[in-house]
Amino acid sequence: MTYSDALLRDVLTRTKRVAVLGVSTNPVRASYFVARYLGLRGFEVVPVNPAYAGQKLFGKTILASLSDIGGAVDMVDIFRRSDAVPGIVDEALAAFPALQTVWMQIGVEHAEAAAKAEARGVTVIQDRCPKIEYQRLFGELRKGGFATGVISSKL
Repeated sequence: MTYSDALLRDVLTRTKRVAVLGVSTNPVRASYFVARYLGLRGFEVVPVNPAYAGQKLFGKTILASLSDIGGAVDMVDIFRRSDAVPGIVDEALAAFPALQTVWMQIGVEHAEAAAKAEARGVTVIQDRCPKIEYQRLFGELRKGGFATGVISSKL
């Protein structure tokens, strides 16, 4: 899938609260370090994974499901297999009427679920990582994931 830098930048700029579905407590797992990175960049991260429900991660209690989240989220970041996406999208659309974005991690795609969310006005990003895109678009990394060499005092 191809997404314009303008679209990705818009999504990452307007998003404030992110539910990371499938987060891990294992620091070597991508779902852990992506959630940690987003939190360090000022996003409010809501960790969700039924396997770790009730445990603490980054000072927050891991929830069992999207439906357990109090209040709205702007984006649901999915760290699950593609075949799990339809149920996740259905739950997200029901739980968050003002949901702005469904983001499927690298290797995660589901055309029908994406079309359903888009029909409700939700932006859908598939097969991408918000950490990589944030780093690339905001001067931390190039598209290939390498350092740009730019020195900045920005966090």
